[in-house]
Amino acid sequence: MIPAWLHDLSIAYLLLGLVCALAIAGDLVRHRQHMTIMNAVWPVTALFGTVWTLWQYFAYGRLASHQQVQAAMQRHQVPPNKHLTPFRVMVANGTLHCGAGCTLGDICAEWLVFAVPSIAVVFGWQKIFDDRIFAAWVVDYLFAYAFGIIFQYFTIAPMKGLSFGKGIVAAVKADTLSLTAWQIGMYGFMATAYFLVFRDFFKTRLEPGSVEFWFMMQIAMLFGFVTSYPVNWWLIRRGIKEAM
Repeated sequence: MIPAWLHDLSIAYLLLGLVCALAIAGDLVRHRQHMTIMNAVWPVTALFGTVWTLWQYFAYGRLASHQQVQAAMQRHQVPPNKHLTPFRVMVANGTLHCGAGCTLGDICAEWLVFAVPSIAVVFGWQKIFDDRIFAAWVVDYLFAYAFGIIFQYFTIAPMKGLSFGKGIVAAVKADTLSLTAWQIGMYGFMATAYFLVFRDFFKTRLEPGSVEFWFMMQIAMLFGFVTSYPVNWWLIRRGIKEAM
């Protein structure tokens, strides 16, 4: 049985993520990002990053607002986000960019598999996997990868003026390793929560229909950030992924 304190904590943390996301979204109405896709990245990642993402947005994300970047370009100066943002924060921004695609993909996939269990059967449940969660993870990865490629395409293609085909190729190069590393961290934590904590200790199933599941997913996303961060560092250093 799930203890009441964990249920209440789950609700509180989910609400905190929502409040932080809305705070950023509200500020973005007045201070749109120069890189359009970041208008989605910041509020989406605040759903799990909460106060950390909120701080990072106001401390560094605001430097990349369209107004500030445009004003610097008109004066033939380096935009403030390029010379006032430490490299480690640029890597964090790039990692969050990856995480936004993962977050949206995982949310869509988990609800889809939960609502339509036959999808899990198509992806191996009962034939390859004894537990539905493994089939759900396959769907999670596919959805996250699709969203990740879309996010990367709308970052790289407009910036470099690439055609659709070349933009997709560049997006695949930039996002495949980063996203895979993120999902590994996420799956690792969710496996621990699902099997050890909830199944073995609490003697219950962790399902997408519960607030506890999404609280665990919030924490899992933080683990995804940790495993993806060094990969993004390498990708940006090599020029495969754009610094943000």
